[in-house]
Order: sequence, then structure tokens, then C-alpha cells
Amino acid sequence: MSDITMPRLSDSMEQGTILSWLNEDGQPVAIGEELVEIETDKATMTHTAEAEGVLQIIAPAGSTLAVGELIARVGDGRTLAPPSPSSPEPVSAPTSSNGAHAGPATVVAPAGATATPLARRIATIHGVDLSAVSGSGPRGRITRSDVLAAAGLEAAPVRPAAPAATAVAAAAAVPPRDRARGAVTEQEPSRLQQLIARRMTQAKATIPHFQVETEVAMDAAIALRATLKEAAAEDAAVPSFNDLIVKAAAVALRRHPRANGAYRDGRFDLHERINIGVAVAADDALIVPTVFDADAKSLGQIAREVRDLAARVRAGTIAPSDLEGGTFTVSNLGMYGMSAITPVINAPQAAILGVGALRPVLARVDDEIVDRTLMTLRLSCDHRILYGADAARFLADIRDLLEAPMRLAF
Repeated sequence: MSDITMPRLSDSMEQGTILSWLNEDGQPVAIGEELVEIETDKATMTHTAEAEGVLQIIAPAGSTLAVGELIARVGDGRTLAPPSPSSPEPVSAPTSSNGAHAGPATVVAPAGATATPLARRIATIHGVDLSAVSGSGPRGRITRSDVLAAAGLEAAPVRPAAPAATAVAAAAAVPPRDRARGAVTEQEPSRLQQLIARRMTQAKATIPHFQVETEVAMDAAIALRATLKEAAAEDAAVPSFNDLIVKAAAVALRRHPRANGAYRDGRFDLHERINIGVAVAADDALIVPTVFDADAKSLGQIAREVRDLAARVRAGTIAPSDLEGGTFTVSNLGMYGMSAITPVINAPQAAILGVGALRPVLARVDDEIVDRTLMTLRLSCDHRILYGADAARFLADIRDLLEAPMRLAF
């Protein structure tokens, strides 16, 4: 008999919420088979079975448990204690953006088609006939990926109903003092949103933040990107301005090891590798996948990797290993037209770089008025490990690299 405990799916994970079991209680499972969907402090992830046998579910869907607590057992079917009676997991109908039901709630797999509950749910949403799908899972079982491939779609997050994630209270009686504001609808944040709020509150309360800011003339970077775009193959990933910033930050971090470090338990932790986290907005949350060894990668490699990571974040298929090990973070709101951003440090990192939009200005150069394109960079720093002069020199190096971007090619 093998115990299954709440896994640690990210380096900051303390507890997890079971969103759904992908196999039924009392059914056989194989090693490597998708077993359970778990919501962590960073994303919703699938955990696979590490032993073969008959599944006994201990913690039902919706349970929140600390890392290491027992959630299930896998045995030979004889040594397991009889499972406690439980109702079958309901399958929610797909909904539109305003919450209205868009279609039937269940799908019945045809005879001979063995599919995971999640695969059946996705088949219902996308109208996939399971009898026409070949399974790639253990013993030919149809998985989520098989259904998505049959639908011609990239993997998309399909989250079952979970009390913490989807419970929206009906509008209650409005107290007299709120009558001027109308009815109030209370919405329960997801567990991920709750953990983000807790971590951001902890970061602001325990880390002495300060900021330094600079303006970058991006004209040379714009010209370089235009050249790269013209020379690139039709289907090639052309480096974006954010990719240039990630590379510039990584190169600058080589010369500023404390900016690539952390203040932890009264000591400075200086990291050997330079791993840049890139903030990606997804599902009303902020996920930060990691570009490992960004200083050693070419602009093309960074461009391809960032696009792949962002796509998998938005599709809900990002792996736990992609969210760990970051030593510095870049957060860019320029694509939304924001001129500047003052980000909160992603603890325990020493700093985070906020990136604003490119904006045209008129500037005086050699007694002439010329067009320039500027971008604001704002660095939030942990004053326990970085001081004003350190931060200024580091940010100036990033600026200088972006203003002479050919140096990023070497």
C-alpha cells in the first residue's frame, strides 16, 4: 500500500486545494496516470500517480491540506480500508462570461471508450465524440490532452467547481449606509488570489521597499527589432521589447550579484545562476514562470522560451518546475499603455523591474529638437540587501544595454 500526500508543486507552496480527482474512488490507476488537479499558490496543476494499484480517496474535492498531509492511498484492493461513501463528483455545465449555462452538463462515454473524468468534461465543452478519440494514457485511457488534440485546440484550463474558486454570494439585504451604492454582490476570491494577497501583504509589511527610476531612449532597440523582424523567417519568434529587457537585465545581473540575491534569515544569499521570472497575467491572477540561465541564452532563445511559457500559463498547462528557481523578476505593463509601474518585490528576491510603455517625445539633442521614443524603468529594491547607489548602478547598466542593444547579441 502506498500513501499519496499533498505534493509540494512549487518552492513557495505551503498548502494546496484539491479541485478534482481525475480517477474515481476504487478504480485502478497506473504509474504516470493523471490523478488529481491541485490548486497551489501559483497555478492549477495536475499530479500523476507514482504507484500502481486501486485508488482510495481520503480527501475529497474541495479539501485544503498542508503539504505532506495524506490525500489518498493506492493498494491492491484488498488491504485498503473500505472507502467512506461519497457522492459522485458533479460535472458543471460550461458557462458564458456572464455565468449563464451554455449547454448540457454531462457526457456519457460510448461503450469501449475509457476516459478520465476531466477528459469527459472537456469533451462535453468542445463537442468531441470520445468514440473517435485514441487514448494515449495508461492502458489506452483517453486523457485531457487527447481530447484537446482532437478538438484542434491548445490545452485550456477547465476548472471544476470549487467552493473557494467560484462561490459568489447572492446580493443580500443592503445596510442603510450602503443604499446609495445599490446592491452589493460579494465574491469569494480563489485560493490562488487569497495567497497572492497574503504574500503581497507580507512582502510590503516585512520588506523595506525603495525605488529608483530611469528613462531609456529606445530608438536603437526599435531599429534593431525592425532589422531582426525583417531578417526572420515567417514562422520565427522575433524578440519583443520585453525579451530585450529580460536579456539586458540578465547581463547586468552578472555585474551586480546582490541584485541577483536574497536577504534571508539575516544573511545574503547570492545565487550562482541568473534566472529571470517573467510576470504573466492569467485568470485574474499573476503567474511568474522562469527563464533559466537567461544571461547565457540568445535573444532568439529567450523569445521562443517566453512565448512558450506564457502560452502554457494561459492554457493552464505550466509545469511546477517552470515556476521555481527565479532570482529576479520583470513585470511589464507597457502593452496596456501604462507609462510606469511600481511593482511589489517577489519575495525573497532582492528586486523586481517594472516596465512602462514606449512613448514618443520631443528632445533637444545637440541644440536640435528631434523625435525620441522613451520608456520608463522603475526598480523596486529590498533595502536590506540593496542600497541606493547599488540599485542606481544596476539600473543604469540595464539602460545602457538597451540604448546600445547590439551588445545583447554577444
